Amino acid sequence: MRTSDFDYELPSDRIAQHPAEPRDSSRLLVLNRRSGEIQNHIFRDLPQFLTPNDVIVLNETRVIPARLHGKKLPGGGHVELLLLKRLAPQTWETMVGGKGLHSGRRIALPTGIVAEIEEELGGPRRKVRFSQPISPALEEIGEMPLPPYIHEKLENPTSYQTIFAQTPGSAAAPTAGLHFTHDLLDRIRAKGVRIAKITLHVGLDTFVPVSVEDPQSHPIHSEWCQISQNVVNAIHECKERGGRLIAAGTTSVRALETAARAAQGNELINNFEGNTDLFILPGFDFQIVDVILTNFHLPRSTLLMMVSAFAGREQILRTYQIAIEEGYRFYSFGDAMLIL
Repeated sequence: MRTSDFDYELPSDRIAQHPAEPRDSSRLLVLNRRSGEIQNHIFRDLPQFLTPNDVIVLNETRVIPARLHGKKLPGGGHVELLLLKRLAPQTWETMVGGKGLHSGRRIALPTGIVAEIEEELGGPRRKVRFSQPISPALEEIGEMPLPPYIHEKLENPTSYQTIFAQTPGSAAAPTAGLHFTHDLLDRIRAKGVRIAKITLHVGLDTFVPVSVEDPQSHPIHSEWCQISQNVVNAIHECKERGGRLIAAGTTSVRALETAARAAQGNELINNFEGNTDLFILPGFDFQIVDVILTNFHLPRSTLLMMVSAFAGREQILRTYQIAIEEGYRFYSFGDAMLIL
């Protein structure tokens, strides 16, 4: 297995720059991974592929306005900070943009907050300490951290937030969840499907292409997640009644399969809270997830490798080529794929 095995050519006009409006008007490609059959639908058709006793798991993480602009002290040169992970109330792991950003450099931010670089973590990553807790000020001074392949300005910041987002902490949205509307969730519930919510705070590393030739030597990132006992109980009931566990998004897959590996005895899955560094590559044994709902992912990415592990690399790449030919929209604001 080589990283180049997960490469494909994507025309630039297939990269969605804006979300569908309304959200559930995006397209939905349905792949039966056993038969290879492909169907073309609209996302609001999703309930017809669900059955009573199924459980669909949504990630209710909330994207924080993590992109900050400041000025070097002294000098006044422009600096950009992107918050990645909170290490303490006033200390964050960040990515920085600008020159001369070494340990000890101070940065002036709006509203009088001052940041100081405490440690260089390699590449553009820095450990930064703020003069006061930064979280309360983010809504005022921060910007939504859109992925680098989205070049057009986002008119409404809530477009990059799911309608069920609750717990702040992500540097990127769980994009499979962006397609849901309140009406669609009501229709899903009316069909007898239970909706369960977990939290996994998405880090930017999830979008970084794998650069080493052997994917197994890729330094996989760690993300914090939480799965409550209520969710565990719902999954047990689902499986006992012959229902399927449907993971909305690769973040939900990662969290659920992590919790399944923490199970003890005869339990299928345990409640879980902590960091996961689970790396899902072809050959992975899925223990709990039956169906994946996801967007179309970047070439050479760990997310493309994950869906390839679920449905087979050749089948996924064949399906992606069909999606390109059929005019599907790719990446964060793009269309969705249901893998049965």
